[in-house]
Amino acid sequence: MTERNLSMLCDFYELSMSNGYFRSGMADTVTYFDLFYRSVPDAAGFAIAAGLEQVIEYIKDLHFTEEDIDYLRRKGGFCEEFLDYLRDFRFTGDIYAVPEGTPIFPNEPILTVRAPAIEAQLIETYLLLAINHQSLIATKANRIVRAAQGRTVLEFGSRRAQGADGAVIGARAAYIGGCDGTACVLTDRMYDVPAGGTMAHSWVQMFGDEYTAFKTYCELYPHNATLLVDTYNTLKSGVPNAIRVFKEVLLPQGITKCAIRLDSGDISYLSKKARQMLDEAGLTDCKIVASNSLDEYLIRDLMMQGAEIDTFGVGERLITSKSAPVFGGVYKLVAVEQNGEIIPRIKVSENTAKITNPHFKRLFRLYDKETGKAIADELLLWDEAIDQSEPHTIFDPNATWKKKTLENFVAKELQVPVFIAGECVYESPSIHEIRAYCQEQLDTLWDEVKRFENPHSYYVDLSQKLWDVKRDLLDKAKR
Repeated sequence: MTERNLSMLCDFYELSMSNGYFRSGMADTVTYFDLFYRSVPDAAGFAIAAGLEQVIEYIKDLHFTEEDIDYLRRKGGFCEEFLDYLRDFRFTGDIYAVPEGTPIFPNEPILTVRAPAIEAQLIETYLLLAINHQSLIATKANRIVRAAQGRTVLEFGSRRAQGADGAVIGARAAYIGGCDGTACVLTDRMYDVPAGGTMAHSWVQMFGDEYTAFKTYCELYPHNATLLVDTYNTLKSGVPNAIRVFKEVLLPQGITKCAIRLDSGDISYLSKKARQMLDEAGLTDCKIVASNSLDEYLIRDLMMQGAEIDTFGVGERLITSKSAPVFGGVYKLVAVEQNGEIIPRIKVSENTAKITNPHFKRLFRLYDKETGKAIADELLLWDEAIDQSEPHTIFDPNATWKKKTLENFVAKELQVPVFIAGECVYESPSIHEIRAYCQEQLDTLWDEVKRFENPHSYYVDLSQKLWDVKRDLLDKAKR
């Protein structure tokens, strides 16, 4: 099999529609699509945008090989002229996106595409795949990190991820969301996410006894000694043997940095007992690591119970976002160009949550100058602006009588140009810069928005002009 071409990672209907656009003379019709999501996983107050770097790599490499074209010819249904068009295909449009690490809310465009119809349609699946997956994992990771209240959180989930890409890219997203590192070596090599690890139970089982296993490991890796103490009996053999080895091997070398790991049993109880035993032995610098099917709720409970844990290793419930494994991002047409004019389009549904916000738009976040906290987001038409020198009134688009007039505020446009006329104009930050930016932006949210249960609803408002456009389109749809 030839090397996979991600340009073919699309739903078949995108190719069928593109062939139809081509044959209908609509190939060059300029379209506008928004990528957004409708509800936050885990009924949380916000999500975190991630995946843009992979979108950029994908767009830069968009092409169809002769093998791809031959495959489509064999499938049938595609005219030769369309196949010839694909032979020289590349992306020539514009993309605007919210930077990775930005807190995002339902129904606001994470990414906007302005491109000829075929180009905009063919990239739908990959854009959704990249943004949906990484935003899901970054969001889950951040919930877990916040539950840990400043303790170290490591991503341990590769072996339970949905495939190799899920493991590698998922660990990248988890780092953006706030995890301190990963167990996945390939993520470190490819994306500079710090990888680390020590031993599994099999190491302990390979030796004749637990003491010898621990001693050998500390002799080999004295500066990275984390001993897994629950292979046999945590408190009767694991911790005592770890203490003995630390004193015999590490302390004579002046090394006090060491750790034990708990991977089963009552983590809260065991951590408290282990901490007491370590402190009584004079190993007050020894850290305690906990793992074993952890998530934000278990970690929060452990913290409330006073568990003596310094580091959490979180696996399957993070890398799969087990409690809410789908990020419901969608990709919808919002406008087309006709004779140089932008004509809004709307999707209407009996399910009001599925009615889209039409037109080419700008997305702003409004901050209180005194507190630096985010007040609300507002969607404007592409040719509108916010005058920050004047009072500015916002209103709830679902309950228009709810209004608020802002003074002493700052308005920041969230989307940035990524591609213009097919050329990338955006320099991706380093993964460490993205992670730091994410934390900085999270600090602008009120704690009420960050609650795990029943978070405060953060408003995404529409400008009066945009609301009027949407209302007019809805009225026309009723006729």
